[in-house]
Amino acid sequence: MLTLCGFAASNYYNKVKLALLEKGTPFTEKLVWTDRSAELLAHSPLGKVPYFEIGDTTLCESQVMLDYLEAVYPQHPLVPADPLAAAKVRELMQFVEIHLELVARELYKEAFFGGKVSDETKERVHKQLKYNAAALGKLAKFSPYFAGDTFTMADCVGVVHLPIISMASKAIYGEDVLADYPVREYLKLLGERPTVQKINEDRKANTMEMMRLRAAK
Repeated sequence: MLTLCGFAASNYYNKVKLALLEKGTPFTEKLVWTDRSAELLAHSPLGKVPYFEIGDTTLCESQVMLDYLEAVYPQHPLVPADPLAAAKVRELMQFVEIHLELVARELYKEAFFGGKVSDETKERVHKQLKYNAAALGKLAKFSPYFAGDTFTMADCVGVVHLPIISMASKAIYGEDVLADYPVREYLKLLGERPTVQKINEDRKANTMEMMRLRAAK
């Protein structure tokens, strides 16, 4: 039995959880906050979530975790059998996480957590997000799924990251850097899947709990 460790407000946690749900893989969940505790660092050396507990060992890094699932639980595959098509799915996933989510993350402090981001950072990130969003438009299919006509790993990435990128850019710049692409329609389509509904419900509940704990400090 796999144990998925982390917290449901994390988009990277939800990326893995959605894959588990879509594949029908049995798993349990363990709530682990990123508190840099000795116990957390013993399981995830950088103190990040998510990670798997698998027997007496652990496995971290969300993409590695997805690849492990695909290898060990081949039923309900989330990548195409064709090697090039599979590589295109992973190309899209990596593009979103490195060139959009990681860039937008510099805005989260102000967009979501009441902090401040410098004007210089905002200007630099805005230019980079606009440029990278245009490049995404050349890779993403939205036909109707992120990488084509079948739900894949790319959708586990798209459905958790794209809304946050949109919200952060709207909060900081008053505009959605993804507005030129059918992201809204895509998210509406995926929102009809019971697995995605479960992810969203758990995320909202965990976010409220996280805010309560922060307010209590």
